[in-house]
Amino acid sequence: MSAFLKFATGMDWVSEKLGKIAGYAVLGASLISAGNALIRYGLDFSKNSWLEIQWYLFAATVMLGAPVVLRFNEHVRVDIIYGKLKGYGPVYVDLFGLTFFLLPVMGLFTYLTWPFFWNMWVTGEMSGNIGGLIRWPAALLMPVGFAAMFLQGVSEIIKRIAYLRGLITMDTHYEKPVQ
Repeated sequence: MSAFLKFATGMDWVSEKLGKIAGYAVLGASLISAGNALIRYGLDFSKNSWLEIQWYLFAATVMLGAPVVLRFNEHVRVDIIYGKLKGYGPVYVDLFGLTFFLLPVMGLFTYLTWPFFWNMWVTGEMSGNIGGLIRWPAALLMPVGFAAMFLQGVSEIIKRIAYLRGLITMDTHYEKPVQ
């Protein structure tokens, strides 16, 4: 089990680093958006590439930020039952959801988006907009993000099994969203 826990610790570290990149992507998108607005309305000048880079950075925010959200257990869940469970109940619900929903969906999405990215990479596809950017960097974010989410899901399963076996402690407290 110790090798699995080392994997989980390593994946948690990777997810946190991806989360930092996502944070910088938010900052970059905000600065570019503000700068683009100032230049467009102040100097009456704009380029499509400035708009597209904002979209790319937003994609990086979502795709690279999702694994760290899962890692910190801050993801959206249906809490009709979950919030009422005590003891090991939430852990079993998490294990069920991670195993039968998250992993299959993230695995499928990784599988389906890789050829999409690869085709853009091989063909050097460009945006159809005048002055647009190459598209493969944004397309690469999909399989990378889905794969990172898959691996973080595996990490979460490992940690929950270790918790159930008494090998680690875990905060199972769930704070219901304010209604």
